[in-house]
Amino acid sequence: MKTLWIKATVLSTVFLGIFAQAQQFPIDNLNPRDQRSVNAFENPKDTVSTFDKLKVRVGGAFALQFQGIKHESNANQNVDATRLYAIGNNFNLATANLDLDVALYDGVNLHLRTFLSSRHHNETYVKGGYLQINKLDFIKKDFLGDFMKYATIKFGHDEINYGDAHFRRSDNAFVTNNPFVGNYLMDGFATMVFAEVYYRRDGFIGMAGVTNGRLNQTPSGGTSPSVYAKLGYDKQLNEDLRVRLTGSFYNTAQTQRLDFYDGDRAGSRYYFVMEPAKYLSNGVYTNVTGSTNFRSGQIIPDFKNQLTSFMINPFVKYKGLEFFGTYENASGRNFTETDRRTYNQYVGELLYRFGKNENLYIGGRYNEVDGKLTTGEKINVKRYNIGGGWFMTKNILTKVEYVNQKYSGYPTGSILDGGKFNGYVIEAAISF
Repeated sequence: MKTLWIKATVLSTVFLGIFAQAQQFPIDNLNPRDQRSVNAFENPKDTVSTFDKLKVRVGGAFALQFQGIKHESNANQNVDATRLYAIGNNFNLATANLDLDVALYDGVNLHLRTFLSSRHHNETYVKGGYLQINKLDFIKKDFLGDFMKYATIKFGHDEINYGDAHFRRSDNAFVTNNPFVGNYLMDGFATMVFAEVYYRRDGFIGMAGVTNGRLNQTPSGGTSPSVYAKLGYDKQLNEDLRVRLTGSFYNTAQTQRLDFYDGDRAGSRYYFVMEPAKYLSNGVYTNVTGSTNFRSGQIIPDFKNQLTSFMINPFVKYKGLEFFGTYENASGRNFTETDRRTYNQYVGELLYRFGKNENLYIGGRYNEVDGKLTTGEKINVKRYNIGGGWFMTKNILTKVEYVNQKYSGYPTGSILDGGKFNGYVIEAAISF
């Protein structure tokens, strides 16, 4: 026992020493994971290199919420399948991330993120990672130097760069870039095997990517490549004014399983909202858990076989005033359908940041989705959030928000028929 204790002490000391040393240097061309990442989109492109040897930077994030939300529905509350879960005011499961950033070579970086705890998977699992290349000096000094001065090559198994909305969402425990607690109604986010090429010059952004459109990888056939692209402009016009406008496109001609609008394995921040108290499992109704229906409050279009989507994102920041918007159009079908259905999403966020180094902010978000169910009904869901936040330090953030969401158009007997929920959520988070 004494020997084991000594070994554990030594290993802990070594790890803490490495950890402390790892935080003392930056990694070229990777966004930071603190307040400095607010309103950061793609990783930066800087030709000035600080690389001198292989280095590993260890980071992490932690988040905890207190939820006070109530919900109601026109569905029969005397039947297991449609009886709403009895939500109380309490804490949600604490979530945690572990990040590894590695400077492998001059202009070559690796990023890996592990979810230590999440709503859907309480156990530890790898979210994803990628290799990012900003120089080809490992082939030959200044190889394609004129091109690589503006280009970036990125590939791995991680979230793809479709639209700008995914840069402002909470990624499990990393919530710094999201001014509110919840993510968007229709969350175009998934971790896929991908390859992307960027070209950025004088504020203009061009990106083309390819993926197989699948979250879980198996060597089965029946899947054609999915292609996506982004064009935009992002410029700090003067000390007070920054403007950004991007348009993105994604297309899957055919796949055996498309994980796009239901690819977030971490889960929704609004626990149990509009969810039944029990779910049917092997013919028996079983009590619901936090990980059973982990997409509470989200809208899933159910495009599992084909998808074509477009997203337009304007962003304007003048001094402390900030606007971010989204228009998204998605059409597709599942395996049992012959005709495509269409969903539209609209988002508008208006924030005002103030205080020392803009460490305080207040704002609101409006989010609306309309579309057609597989059963033919045309539905509409509206949500608005009002809230604010305080960066106590650049690594510690607290948020509070009021959320209100209403459903219309769902068929009689659906648990979402006449559904609505509202209430408050408080979130505390640390990231580094």
